[in-house]
Amino acid sequence: MKKPPQDLSQLLLQQGQLPSIAEKAELLLHLDHYVKQVITGPVTEQLKVANFRQGVLVIETSTAAWAARINFQKPKLLQQLQAETLPMLSAIEVKVNPSLKMYETKSKQAHNQISETAAAHIDALAEHVEGSLGQKLKRLAALASRSRQSK
Repeated sequence: MKKPPQDLSQLLLQQGQLPSIAEKAELLLHLDHYVKQVITGPVTEQLKVANFRQGVLVIETSTAAWAARINFQKPKLLQQLQAETLPMLSAIEVKVNPSLKMYETKSKQAHNQISETAAAHIDALAEHVEGSLGQKLKRLAALASRSRQSK
Protein backbone atom coordinates (compact mmCIF):
# COMPACT_ATOMS: atom_id res chain seq x y z
CA MET A 1 0.00 0.00 0.00
CA LYS A 2 1.32 3.44 -0.94
CA LYS A 3 1.90 6.16 1.60
CA PRO A 4 -0.44 9.13 1.28
CA PRO A 5 1.22 12.34 0.10
CA GLN A 6 2.50 14.63 2.84
CA ASP A 7 1.49 18.24 3.16
CA LEU A 8 4.28 20.59 2.02
CA SER A 9 4.13 22.57 5.29
CA GLN A 10 4.83 19.36 7.22
CA LEU A 11 7.85 18.60 5.04
CA LEU A 12 9.29 22.04 5.74
CA LEU A 13 8.90 21.60 9.50
CA GLN A 14 10.62 18.21 9.66
CA GLN A 15 14.30 17.60 10.29
CA GLY A 16 16.59 17.24 7.31
CA GLN A 17 17.86 19.21 4.40
CA LEU A 18 14.62 20.65 3.01
CA PRO A 19 13.91 23.00 5.95
CA SER A 20 17.42 24.45 5.78
CA ILE A 21 17.14 24.94 2.01
CA ALA A 22 13.80 26.70 2.43
CA GLU A 23 15.26 28.91 5.16
CA LYS A 24 18.25 29.88 3.00
CA ALA A 25 15.99 30.62 0.01
CA GLU A 26 13.88 32.89 2.20
CA LEU A 27 17.01 34.66 3.48
CA LEU A 28 18.31 35.19 -0.07
CA LEU A 29 14.94 36.56 -1.17
CA HIS A 30 14.90 38.97 1.78
CA LEU A 31 18.48 40.06 1.04
CA ASP A 32 17.64 40.55 -2.64
CA HIS A 33 14.79 42.93 -1.74
CA TYR A 34 16.97 44.75 0.78
CA VAL A 35 19.91 45.17 -1.62
CA LYS A 36 17.58 46.53 -4.31
CA GLN A 37 16.32 49.13 -1.81
CA VAL A 38 19.83 50.24 -0.82
CA ILE A 39 21.37 50.36 -4.31
CA THR A 40 19.83 53.10 -6.39
CA GLY A 41 19.20 53.53 -10.09
CA PRO A 42 18.43 51.22 -13.00
CA VAL A 43 21.08 48.77 -11.83
CA THR A 44 18.52 47.29 -9.41
CA GLU A 45 16.77 45.61 -12.34
CA GLN A 46 20.06 44.03 -13.43
CA LEU A 47 21.16 42.32 -10.23
CA LYS A 48 20.23 39.30 -8.15
CA VAL A 49 21.49 38.14 -4.77
CA ALA A 50 22.80 34.69 -5.61
CA ASN A 51 24.29 33.37 -2.38
CA PHE A 52 25.43 34.11 1.15
CA ARG A 53 28.20 31.86 2.41
CA GLN A 54 30.94 32.19 5.02
CA GLY A 55 30.19 35.88 5.57
CA VAL A 56 30.35 36.74 1.85
CA LEU A 57 27.32 38.01 -0.03
CA VAL A 58 27.40 37.05 -3.72
CA ILE A 59 25.57 39.35 -6.12
CA GLU A 60 25.16 38.41 -9.78
CA THR A 61 24.56 40.74 -12.70
CA SER A 62 24.21 40.27 -16.43
CA THR A 63 27.13 42.37 -17.74
CA ALA A 64 30.51 43.69 -16.64
CA ALA A 65 29.23 47.26 -16.97
CA TRP A 66 26.50 46.63 -14.39
CA ALA A 67 29.05 44.85 -12.18
CA ALA A 68 31.21 48.00 -12.24
CA ARG A 69 28.23 50.09 -11.16
CA ILE A 70 27.47 47.72 -8.30
CA ASN A 71 31.14 47.69 -7.25
CA PHE A 72 31.00 51.47 -7.10
CA GLN A 73 28.17 51.28 -4.54
CA LYS A 74 29.63 48.27 -2.68
CA PRO A 75 31.14 50.14 0.33
CA LYS A 76 27.83 51.85 1.10
CA LEU A 77 25.94 48.57 0.70
CA LEU A 78 28.39 46.66 2.90
CA GLN A 79 28.16 49.25 5.65
CA GLN A 80 24.35 49.33 5.61
CA LEU A 81 23.98 45.56 5.54
CA GLN A 82 26.39 45.16 8.46
CA ALA A 83 24.61 47.81 10.49
CA GLU A 84 21.00 46.81 9.82
CA THR A 85 20.70 43.19 8.71
CA LEU A 86 23.86 41.08 8.60
CA PRO A 87 26.46 41.97 11.25
CA MET A 88 28.42 38.82 10.27
CA LEU A 89 28.87 40.08 6.68
CA SER A 90 32.55 40.49 5.86
CA ALA A 91 32.55 41.10 2.08
CA ILE A 92 30.44 41.47 -1.03
CA GLU A 93 31.44 39.68 -4.21
CA VAL A 94 29.99 40.75 -7.56
CA LYS A 95 29.94 38.19 -10.37
CA VAL A 96 28.92 38.48 -13.99
CA ASN A 97 26.37 35.90 -15.09
CA PRO A 98 25.35 36.49 -18.73
CA SER A 99 22.54 33.95 -18.46
CA LEU A 100 20.64 36.37 -16.19
CA LYS A 101 19.61 38.27 -19.32
CA MET A 102 17.61 35.25 -20.39
CA TYR A 103 15.43 35.45 -17.29
CA GLU A 104 14.34 39.08 -17.51
CA THR A 105 10.66 39.14 -16.63
CA LYS A 106 9.78 42.73 -17.35
CA SER A 107 8.92 43.28 -20.96
CA LYS A 108 9.42 46.71 -22.39
CA GLN A 109 6.25 48.30 -23.59
CA ALA A 110 6.15 49.53 -27.14
CA HIS A 111 5.62 53.25 -27.36
CA ASN A 112 3.41 53.28 -30.40
CA GLN A 113 1.64 56.55 -29.66
CA ILE A 114 2.20 59.64 -31.74
CA SER A 115 1.63 63.09 -30.30
CA GLU A 116 -0.71 65.51 -32.07
CA THR A 117 2.23 67.73 -32.96
CA ALA A 118 4.19 64.85 -34.49
CA ALA A 119 1.09 63.72 -36.40
CA ALA A 120 0.62 67.25 -37.79
CA HIS A 121 4.25 67.35 -38.94
CA ILE A 122 4.01 63.93 -40.56
CA ASP A 123 0.76 64.92 -42.28
CA ALA A 124 2.34 68.15 -43.58
CA LEU A 125 5.30 66.16 -44.88
CA ALA A 126 2.95 63.69 -46.57
CA GLU A 127 1.40 66.56 -48.56
CA HIS A 128 4.76 67.18 -50.22
CA VAL A 129 5.70 63.53 -50.85
CA GLU A 130 4.27 61.63 -53.78
CA GLY A 131 3.64 57.94 -54.28
CA SER A 132 3.37 55.14 -51.78
CA LEU A 133 5.57 56.90 -49.22
CA GLY A 134 3.14 59.82 -49.09
CA GLN A 135 0.22 57.43 -48.58
CA LYS A 136 2.06 55.61 -45.80
CA LEU A 137 2.88 58.88 -44.05
CA LYS A 138 -0.80 59.92 -44.21
CA ARG A 139 -1.83 56.58 -42.67
CA LEU A 140 0.76 57.03 -39.94
CA ALA A 141 -0.57 60.49 -39.11
CA ALA A 142 -4.13 59.11 -39.09
CA LEU A 143 -3.12 56.51 -36.48
CA ALA A 144 -2.51 59.32 -33.98
CA SER A 145 -6.08 60.60 -34.24
CA ARG A 146 -7.51 57.06 -34.08
CA SER A 147 -5.56 56.19 -30.92
CA ARG A 148 -6.87 59.33 -29.20
CA GLN A 149 -10.46 58.52 -30.17
CA SER A 150 -10.21 55.02 -28.71
CA LYS A 151 -9.14 56.35 -25.27
